[in-house]
Amino acid sequence: MLKYNRIIIVALQQKVTGNMIETQYITSCSAGGLHQIAYTEWGQKDNPNVLVCSHGLTRNKHDFDALASTLSATHRVICFDLPGRGESDWLKDKMAYDYTQYTVDALMVIARTGAKKVDWLGTSMGGLLGMALASLEQSPINRLILNDVGPFVPKAALLRIAEYVGKQPQFKTAEELGRYIKTIYAGFGDLTDEQWAAMLQHGQRILDDGQHTLNYDPDIAQVFTNKPLEDVNLWPLWAFIKQPTLIIRGENSDLLDSETATKMVETHSNAQLIEIPNTAHSPALMNDNDISPIQQWLNKKT
Repeated sequence: MLKYNRIIIVALQQKVTGNMIETQYITSCSAGGLHQIAYTEWGQKDNPNVLVCSHGLTRNKHDFDALASTLSATHRVICFDLPGRGESDWLKDKMAYDYTQYTVDALMVIARTGAKKVDWLGTSMGGLLGMALASLEQSPINRLILNDVGPFVPKAALLRIAEYVGKQPQFKTAEELGRYIKTIYAGFGDLTDEQWAAMLQHGQRILDDGQHTLNYDPDIAQVFTNKPLEDVNLWPLWAFIKQPTLIIRGENSDLLDSETATKMVETHSNAQLIEIPNTAHSPALMNDNDISPIQQWLNKKT
């Protein structure tokens, strides 16, 4: 089975890396010092149409490989790892894993593009970060795509996430970790063996003793779980967001409920909602049927 997974991974890499520049790094800063932020770049470097993709709480930039490969035909696509995830450095000050720090890191990534304005696609936590950036005066965000997140996050969904975030079980084999990944990310939808294999490849970290675990700093959970969890209400922030916005909702999502998604459209002058069937939180956006409406929305004149 391991050999089979390796074959799948190699085939997938050959499929999606044809127009991707290898991982690059920029230096960002926190109160604890400097750290490196890893990112991949897709498409033509001189393309003025720039899309920045930001992942969810425990995920990484490679979640967007398939989407970036497709969209690079019309956009320059930048996908980056927030600190403590993927190939970016872990922070020394664990309490710095918060949106204040992530805003600094995101602005560093946007500055690296050289563009005055960028489009932003954020999944879950990456979407909340996009909302924060879009609400700023003189915001660098031109258009906003929110993947299964909005200005209201129910406590129940946060409690579900808290059950696994920061708890990094160790497995003897990659196959065992792969089965665990399928369990905690079941809401991503109906993925192929190739796609699950890619998630395993980029989502695992091998420890010194040979054990396999998830590829993020478990201490990202400290800010997430250091106080009693309550509903998150960001409707006042939403009122400041005027950019054209595409809202993506998983049909069975517990984090972006249908009532919140509908209210988002009703209270925004230029928002569109699409729903991805057979998914919960959050749509993986790895399949052509999911990528196509995003591509159409980005390419239409606003």
